[in-house]
Amino acid sequence: MIKSVITNEILRQITAIEENRFRVSNVELPTIVMNKLRKNSKKKSSYASNKIEGNPLTEKQVDEAIESDPHKHFLKPEQEVRNYFMALSFLETKLQEKEKVDVKMIMDVQAIVEKGASKEKIGLRGSMPPGFLFAVYDAQNGNADYIPPENIDIPELLNELETYINTTDDHPLIIAAIVHYQLVTIHPFEDGNGRTARLISGYILDYYGYGFQGIGSLEEYFAYDSDEYYNSLQMGLPALYYSGRDNPPHPEIWIGYFLRMMELYSKKICEISTTTRENNIQISLSYLNAKERELLLFLIQNRMNAFTPIEAGKLLGVTNRTIINRTANLVKNGFIVPVIVKERIRSYQLSSYSKENANEICEIEI
Repeated sequence: MIKSVITNEILRQITAIEENRFRVSNVELPTIVMNKLRKNSKKKSSYASNKIEGNPLTEKQVDEAIESDPHKHFLKPEQEVRNYFMALSFLETKLQEKEKVDVKMIMDVQAIVEKGASKEKIGLRGSMPPGFLFAVYDAQNGNADYIPPENIDIPELLNELETYINTTDDHPLIIAAIVHYQLVTIHPFEDGNGRTARLISGYILDYYGYGFQGIGSLEEYFAYDSDEYYNSLQMGLPALYYSGRDNPPHPEIWIGYFLRMMELYSKKICEISTTTRENNIQISLSYLNAKERELLLFLIQNRMNAFTPIEAGKLLGVTNRTIINRTANLVKNGFIVPVIVKERIRSYQLSSYSKENANEICEIEI
């Protein structure tokens, strides 16, 4: 198994990523803006991760496939990107439940990635006929690029990986890098190994708080130069798993590459977050009608950081039902937050986003 390693450069990379993570955590965006950014990021990841595997669809075609009627017939490249998008959504639900990665999760993700494929492509690969060897072949010259471990060794290797994930005290960024390498290298499935590895590795980043709020796509950086991506995974080692790839002598090659992509990705997310924050107030307000914006302005100007519909209704000369109707869109767009007591909304508060941007909100004409 690949070992964790900390060099001076790796330490610098981790520090830089941590700094970018802190900057992004201090940028609060409205719910509707965040949801849009996250959905676009999932589409970009679906495009980029499948592009690495040779999927020919353009980014526009990927968007159309994901947004299409789910009941229509899809070509194989379209089904692949839809599957990846579904796998990302599946992992979002697992993240909400704070589930740790285990073999079952890995198997479930691969089954989603290969949805619609033949039965033998879903689940762990089986034994080969006598005289045949399972290998990953170069599409151009037909040579074996990689000969993974024998299928009888796969269950033990996956269990070893699960144990590592749940017992290690390595830095989360190192864990994500190691899991990515191990899944690609163990190659437990007939197909979908790379996509599953990128999904599970990304989930680990999310689990430990390094997913940058779901904004952006790390897969885009792997796809930018797929040759460098594969060369970093191979580390110049022989094609046979048992000839060094089971325990690579220079793991810093892959870990350093992974963290370099993470650093570039995290820097870009800082730029996106800052730019979006500067421009999103006007955009967010555009989702409100005149009466909703009027209520928001009234709350801010009168420093009503907390209020009930009855209180606001009396001051504005309208019914509490009118206030409740107007607050619905303010909640949806992240301007106010409901205070729930025993599963019922009792009052509302101005969100920290509204309070932090109060001056800018008041300066924009209604």
